Amino acid sequence: MTAKVVMYSKTTCPYCHRAERLLNERGVDDIEIIQIDIERSRRDEMIQRARRSTVPQIFIDGKHVGGCDDLVALDRAGGLVPLLQADQSATGTSG
Repeated sequence: MTAKVVMYSKTTCPYCHRAERLLNERGVDDIEIIQIDIERSRRDEMIQRARRSTVPQIFIDGKHVGGCDDLVALDRAGGLVPLLQADQSATGTSG
């Protein structure tokens, strides 16, 4: 059981792929990926939520954690795994 992860991304963004890979390595197998180069209308949503215009923009349980560099720094500081395990919404999804 991990937290809900949402990532605004672009299909050709190497930082987006790196962030996704790190999340997978930390046990996240269900990431809601919003491709803003495909769903162009979602770009404004991302900017409003994150107050940033670059990708990726990552949210864990609704909390903005930033982009790829921010995610890597959070992981190196030991803060990523506890944040991912702090699943406040007890969803009973299976996969």
